[in-house]
Amino acid sequence: MTELFLIGIGTGNPDHLTRQAVKALNSVDLVMIPKKSGKADLAELRHAILAEVVTNPAVQITEFDLPVRDASHVDYHAGVHDWHQAIAKVWATTLAQFGARRVALLVWGDPSLYDSTLRIAALLMDVSVTVVPGITSLQALTAAHAIPLNDIGQAVTITTGRLLADGWPKGAQTVAVMLDGNCTFQMLDPEGLSIWWGAYVGMAEQIILSGPLAQIRDHIIQTRAEARAAHGWIMDIYILRKV
Repeated sequence: MTELFLIGIGTGNPDHLTRQAVKALNSVDLVMIPKKSGKADLAELRHAILAEVVTNPAVQITEFDLPVRDASHVDYHAGVHDWHQAIAKVWATTLAQFGARRVALLVWGDPSLYDSTLRIAALLMDVSVTVVPGITSLQALTAAHAIPLNDIGQAVTITTGRLLADGWPKGAQTVAVMLDGNCTFQMLDPEGLSIWWGAYVGMAEQIILSGPLAQIRDHIIQTRAEARAAHGWIMDIYILRKV
């Protein structure tokens, strides 16, 4: 039986790792790092984190090529399922190659929040899973803007850009939006909405913008495009609130 540690690493800042995460990383035999096509910086960030916190020389580190999801798949859920199966197969091959009994994967944010790592791990045979929670991107965003996530006595809806495209969630006062590569906020009627947006939150490259949506949405869209062009990738998140 292999023990797989899924370790939340916040937004890539080593200071976001908990003491539990550091202890876990120094206790494993192997750390697996995914390589995404055209996003070498993401693998480099993981290596930088390990270089800073891992002091056990016995810990091995290996990279693997992350399969690419077929975005043209007609059935979204079926396409995601096929993608997860492909990733699980790569994980299984890597585990068999190294024969390690304690293995770690570094997960952006927290493995529980709009992340599929737990679902992929469930596809593996003879593997037990230990989750080490990390700082979520939502925590990093609210900290960067120095705002509370919810208004007084109000609930919060956490959703994705794909779902927001269907319209404002019914009954919601505050909406936190993740995984939005299309700036879906530009599809909404901006009247009475404020936005708190951030990219690379918690990292040295951090960019944050906020204000009435009608006044700042074009600036966010332009800033996002420029940042993505400069870095080759972008991770952003935002909160919308009726005011």
